[in-house]
Amino acid sequence: MTNSTPRPIIDGQERSQGSLGTIQLVNPATEELIATLPSCGAEEAAEAARLSVDGFAQWSAISPFERSKVLRRAADLMRGEADEAAAEMTREGGKPLAQARGEWLASADLLDWYAEEGRRAYGRLIPTRASDMRWAVERRPVGPVAAFTPWNFPAWTVMQKVAPALAAGCSVVLKCAEETPGSGWRIGRALLAAGLPPRAISVIWGDPAAISSTLCAAPEIHKVTLTGSTRVGRLLASAAGQHLKKVTMELGGHNPVIVARDADLSTVVPLATEFKFRNAGQVCVSPTRFLVEKPLYADFVAGVTEAAGKLRVGDGLEADTQMGPLTTAGQLSKIEALAADAVQRGARIETGGSRIGNRGYFFQPTVLSGMTPEMDAMNEEPFGPLMLVMPVDDIDAALTEANRLPYGLASYAFTNSMSTERKISQNIHAGMLGLNHFAMAMPETPFGGVGDSGMGSEGGSEGMEAYLRPFLVSAKIG
Repeated sequence: MTNSTPRPIIDGQERSQGSLGTIQLVNPATEELIATLPSCGAEEAAEAARLSVDGFAQWSAISPFERSKVLRRAADLMRGEADEAAAEMTREGGKPLAQARGEWLASADLLDWYAEEGRRAYGRLIPTRASDMRWAVERRPVGPVAAFTPWNFPAWTVMQKVAPALAAGCSVVLKCAEETPGSGWRIGRALLAAGLPPRAISVIWGDPAAISSTLCAAPEIHKVTLTGSTRVGRLLASAAGQHLKKVTMELGGHNPVIVARDADLSTVVPLATEFKFRNAGQVCVSPTRFLVEKPLYADFVAGVTEAAGKLRVGDGLEADTQMGPLTTAGQLSKIEALAADAVQRGARIETGGSRIGNRGYFFQPTVLSGMTPEMDAMNEEPFGPLMLVMPVDDIDAALTEANRLPYGLASYAFTNSMSTERKISQNIHAGMLGLNHFAMAMPETPFGGVGDSGMGSEGGSEGMEAYLRPFLVSAKIG
């Protein structure tokens, strides 16, 4: 592992050239060129799909016990390069170095967890209707997988797919985000160095449309999994559906936070500030629409305004940075437009609201009060450092607004009342609910949404199920 520039990996070898030329990797904090990388397209996607059949045959033939050893060795190799991987993640995506390091190490933990879970993919025996019959259900890997991952969590979202797929015995063609390919590349190298068969994983990036259309149509690919926007999810799910491929889609969200009148603001305010502006708000489960009962509304707005105004924004490589830049210029433009629309429609900027400087994609941590449902930011996922605060009369009004959108990924509520907790948990339209906290993604727990936020779950035993299929053996004895 001597080369430090990300390169596509196919058939166990790093490619120095791509069929579509090159792409440029830019540091979002400085707008400086990091590297010029090979760009892949349909040619590499088709080759990786073909090779994945051999990779699947080799990898699935290895016992779960031995597969587990390979995955755990890879996790240890990942931990050994945590400092280099974190610095690379920060240069590519902008997130503060401590957050990048935490993500990398958590991804290694996720691989460890699935290494063990793969050893427990149990089948079952079914009582038969005749004494000379035996019914057994085995759980077998679905086959080669095409995995598409985003730029905001370039190690964790990769591992949410790669770890359970490999633990189940599948091979993987991984398509990384062009903005942040380094993490997927490093994960691929660690797996190969740990003993994964060379054709059991490919890592590519380049032309998203050419790669996705090729992989979704490739007869060798049996499953498609994506973390991305709802728009892209619809396109890939439709393409995969035309070929009757199994899919898992973890898509966009617009996550409500209900703050009840009995909530403890000394707890809510610092947590809300920390999690809203983590990774500059570029988190699919980021708390976004804060629906605050009117008795606490003024104090909540004052508290988060003060806390957000104190955040240190800067280059993620600087030790005291609490929030880095947005990852792309397009995301910066989108956030500027959403904030301007909200103000034009009557919202108030309590703090922030503007780009910082003219170099790098920095935007101030922003609190917008007086939000109303017709504002663009209350309907389109901001995916940036905008905290949207709306007063509500009561919990019923909060639930009405929380459930108004077709999204249903994460939801949150803060209350000290068990009856309020019960009411919210029974009526919220979401795949996940955090009560009195914001931490969601853990290796042991399912992660996924409903409605326009996707289908299927990643994480937990549910994440393994997505890469297994039941196989019935009905045997006549004697």
